[in-house]
Amino acid sequence: MLILGIDNGLTVTKAVIFDATGRVLATARRRVAQVMPQPRHVERDMEDLWRQTAAAVAEAIAACGRPARDIGAVAATAHGDGLYLLDRAGAPLGPGILSLDSRAGGIADAWAADGTAPRALARTGQMPHASAPSAILAWLRDHDPARFAAIGHVLACKDWLTYRLTGRIGTDLTEASTAFTDVATQGFAPDIPGIFGLPGLPLPDIALPDQVVGHVTADAAALTGLAVGTPVVAGLHDVTASALGSGGYGQGCVAIVAGTYSINETVTDRPLSDPRWFCRNGIARGEWNAMSISPASAANYDWFLDSLCREGSDQPAHLRVIPEIEAALARPSSALFHPYLFGSPHGAQASAGFFGLRGWQDRGDMLRAVIEGIAFNHRHHVDALCDGFAPRAARLTGGISRAPVFAQLFADVLDMPVTVSATEEAAAWGAALCAGAGVGLFASPRHDPRDMGAISTTHHPDPVRAAEMARRYAVFTDIAAAMAPLWPRIEALQDIP
Repeated sequence: MLILGIDNGLTVTKAVIFDATGRVLATARRRVAQVMPQPRHVERDMEDLWRQTAAAVAEAIAACGRPARDIGAVAATAHGDGLYLLDRAGAPLGPGILSLDSRAGGIADAWAADGTAPRALARTGQMPHASAPSAILAWLRDHDPARFAAIGHVLACKDWLTYRLTGRIGTDLTEASTAFTDVATQGFAPDIPGIFGLPGLPLPDIALPDQVVGHVTADAAALTGLAVGTPVVAGLHDVTASALGSGGYGQGCVAIVAGTYSINETVTDRPLSDPRWFCRNGIARGEWNAMSISPASAANYDWFLDSLCREGSDQPAHLRVIPEIEAALARPSSALFHPYLFGSPHGAQASAGFFGLRGWQDRGDMLRAVIEGIAFNHRHHVDALCDGFAPRAARLTGGISRAPVFAQLFADVLDMPVTVSATEEAAAWGAALCAGAGVGLFASPRHDPRDMGAISTTHHPDPVRAAEMARRYAVFTDIAAAMAPLWPRIEALQDIP
């Protein structure tokens, strides 16, 4: 039996076909265009998202060398938060709103000031933020009342894809907890939408991530090449899928994804709430995911490479600069970098910046500062999780994790063992594990058939380097505190007089 995992990120949708041992047989990707019609609005066409996903599935099936009828189950995962709305007839109600959208930042700030946010934390296990479905819906209520009044169904990204595959409207346990579930019962509670001024909100049915919720329709089969009737399971939020697929889903371990977002999560058997993390549902009842995140990770490194490392060469920039970074790490440096180009854990007005640069330093010192800044921002979140749950080790995934120098840096910065696996498509494999469990191929999504020890490398912190990184992290943190009153003034410099 084969299993198909669909992974939709913020710019690319992927279809990955695995065999029963977890071996990748085929991968296909399609870009999905983002639209930014005005500042802070980040959207995409929902029908185009489905078309591109269907095309990726068809390409993967054609490339895998096996007939579509050998695919025993399908599951999707996708970016969480944001909003994908349907009208009462089940048609898209405007464009999908991505988790990078920040139009509702003012509403989230107002809720923090008027007491709404603490009430939400107590009931839902998380503070509302700019891209939370609650905040975006409140923004639509206030700024686009006609669209708000026409809402028939409130979905997340992967729920839209599942709907197009099966015709079933619903969500899963992990995705349901982005805004409106009771943190204790893990289900929707009728009073919670009212906390945000959204009474009577039409919320979807909740399934377990590995529960079969429908079957591929004839229309979906015609576009994707899948066999009509192929079972489709509910799927899960991509943060949880990445932890599951990389082998980092479990108590005592913090799963780290160094991508566009700085994602750091650990599993707990008790619903412990704190403003520093989201307490969201795990893959089964009685499990929760404590997630501490910010949009401040490897996208900063990509920006630096695109902006300052574009000299002509046949070798990709991310490989070409590794020797520069290694040389810079071997010598003392005063250079530090706040990786807040696209967001931060310190509010929307915090911005990126280099500190401590000197004329005798070179690009390698700047690259080192960027990578360290990314790792320091992850430590900011991991330290919070350590306060609540005391994880003893970390499992790292994301593009930069493939370079041993970066994985070792994370181990030294976090001062704990960091394990990296050879899993190339962790989120898609996490979805595929749910698909396989849904049709009995695996006993549960936790029963990964791979020998994780054979495909993983663990990096242990070096005591001397860990002490040095702790000293540098303290300065990094103190600079952020000192910058707090200045960031709004810096932000105001771009305002038109």
